[in-house]
Amino acid sequence: MLAELKRLVVGQPLSTEQQQHERLNKVTALAVFSSDALSSVAYATEAILAALLLGGLGAGWLSLPIAGGIVMLLMVVGFSYRQTIRAFPTGGGAYIVSRQSLGDTAGLVAAASLLIDYVLTVAVSICAGVA
Repeated sequence: MLAELKRLVVGQPLSTEQQQHERLNKVTALAVFSSDALSSVAYATEAILAALLLGGLGAGWLSLPIAGGIVMLLMVVGFSYRQTIRAFPTGGGAYIVSRQSLGDTAGLVAAASLLIDYVLTVAVSICAGVA
């Protein structure tokens, strides 16, 4: 019963030959898969400055330590990506990397986290645009 419902909603599975024609070009893939990173860059700086503005001039001295923390975080993320690319040269996202490295449960947690992240990214982007 569940398999029939899945076929009705999702459709028939694609053969390997058909899957080759379903690949995204680089421009489309960038638009589809990098929305989280690109949207965060769009509103993060403004949100940080707005929070510091609420603190007044007394909190202005925090801008350099915050900038340093952001630079350190970017370096850690970049190093992590380099390690992941070396370990998975054929590619792989959070689901594949965590599933193969830590097991099925970790892979499912990573997949669920990404789905929640995409929904929350839209919500935060809308709030940032309205405010």
